[in-house]
Amino acid sequence: MTEREPAEEYLEGYAEILAGVCATRRRLTREEREALGALGERAAEAGIGLRALVRAHLSTARWVRPGLSQAAAEHLLSAVEQAVDAFAEGHERAQYLAIRQEEAARREFIDDLLNGRSDLGRLAERAERFGLLLSHAHAVAVAQGPEPYGDGYAVPRAVESSLTARFGNRRILLTTKDGRLICVAPADEPEVLAHFAKQAYAATDGGRVAIGRAHPGAGGVVHSYEEALNALALAERINLDNPVLYAADLLVYPVLTRDRQAMAELVGTVLGPLRQARGGAEPLLDTLTAYFDSGCVTAQAARSLSLSVRAMTYRLDRIHRLTGADPGDPVQRYTLQTAVIGARLLNWPAQPL
Repeated sequence: MTEREPAEEYLEGYAEILAGVCATRRRLTREEREALGALGERAAEAGIGLRALVRAHLSTARWVRPGLSQAAAEHLLSAVEQAVDAFAEGHERAQYLAIRQEEAARREFIDDLLNGRSDLGRLAERAERFGLLLSHAHAVAVAQGPEPYGDGYAVPRAVESSLTARFGNRRILLTTKDGRLICVAPADEPEVLAHFAKQAYAATDGGRVAIGRAHPGAGGVVHSYEEALNALALAERINLDNPVLYAADLLVYPVLTRDRQAMAELVGTVLGPLRQARGGAEPLLDTLTAYFDSGCVTAQAARSLSLSVRAMTYRLDRIHRLTGADPGDPVQRYTLQTAVIGARLLNWPAQPL
């Protein structure tokens, strides 16, 4: 069967309409337009492309032409134009409805997938329709920018275009949720999420991206997604400035906060004496944070705080005298650094312990 034959199945009554319109030199009636529009909808629902349908319309017009009088034939082009317009309107209406239904189904699937709702077996079946094999392990990256983003926004479109151009159809799911960009990719293709992070950072004008660990199954996608969200929340809470965060690198933080009371006692005991310093504890706490973030390199920490090395050294000595713990001593350094992390997690000294 050729491409033309199935298209002609949706031209029922079209030749008669042409002949009637040309014979009376009138415009198509409302009923005729509605009939042609309904045929266009049926053709779209059957998956017949508009190009093949227009070609069938023109072919039918050539078949009708010899049976018309000279006067009637002069009106044929106008009649074809009206008929094709009515048919295409119905075809486009059905296409638009199908797209909206597909978008609604995709959004429902994404919400179920990322919220952990729905039966996991059924969810895995639905996932194949959207290019995911949930029997495999996946990792999720979440990008957050200065403003919320939704499907169809310029930022998600730009990131999606870049991913498609680079990787093609690699069973990647790119979407938005709660104003953030989400990318779900197979665990054995880490370069996908790395590229997503790079493009999302650029497209969001310096936003932040968090990447969860890889986990198997539908439940694994939810787990990885939640890890990425937690990493973003943690970064905001303790002022991490890394543009890309990996949940695997931040596992120590939830461990440290699991026993809040113990952590509060450590912070109060080790860092509490810093309150005695002129200006309070915060300048010296910032000094320790910069010192540990620099890998305990005094000169680098001094530059990050816009201090001289001498001033930095003075502050470290002051911390040693107040707390009794030497930041330069490997054993005592660990206690100080753990307490500093705890202070950031507990928002001390701004918040009381």
